Amino acid sequence: MDFSEYQKRSRETAIYPGKDKDFIYPALGVAGEAGEVIEKIKKAVREDSGKITAERKEALQKEMGDLLWYLAQLATETGIDLNQVAEENLAKLLSRKERGELRGDGDNR
Repeated sequence: MDFSEYQKRSRETAIYPGKDKDFIYPALGVAGEAGEVIEKIKKAVREDSGKITAERKEALQKEMGDLLWYLAQLATETGIDLNQVAEENLAKLLSRKERGELRGDGDNR
């Protein structure tokens, strides 16, 4: 499955206030789910000396799936194709790598 297909199919499960008219709800969902992903990592550091156990890996994967769902809804609400996001991001990073600019600050490296 590619990102565009995921984006389209995940939309079939989207039920939230302002659907098709407002990007706020999915944007808030991205922030919330990103926090939950970080919570799983925090607990791995606190409870498992920074190791990702099989149980924690499963929980982390589920949270990452929730994050992806909200990101897909945000992309749909704003008319952005996730495949294009992935392709452009990879092209940007590969360009930075070729120019020796992977490290450092700033969007326009």
